[in-house]
Amino acid sequence: METAAITAWTFIAETPIPADIEPMLVSGEHPIAAYKTFRDSAVFTNKRLIVRDAQGMTGKKVELYSLPYSRVNMWSSENAGTLDFNAELELWTRAGHIKIKVGKGVDVRKLDNLIAQVVLAAD
Repeated sequence: METAAITAWTFIAETPIPADIEPMLVSGEHPIAAYKTFRDSAVFTNKRLIVRDAQGMTGKKVELYSLPYSRVNMWSSENAGTLDFNAELELWTRAGHIKIKVGKGVDVRKLDNLIAQVVLAAD
């Protein structure tokens, strides 16, 4: 059964962890890796995925998505083929389906391993 994604993001490249992520973290939470998106960034912590999405003309309005790993039921990854430009990572959660397009600058297998480590540790 095909379900529509509740949201979709594109990870362009791995990037240094943004310094301003610290105020968003809870006690015992630490950042592991960060990826540049079109307008902002996505940060994997030991507890959740945080995606910041700057909006509007100036980018001052920021929408924040927080996905606890304990809510991920299943995931899949697909590497880019000969004619495909992007690889894909998909997450199925209690809330729905999330699709992440993975640009050429990101190693989808490294990302898949990161997801495996954090999701399986959350069980």
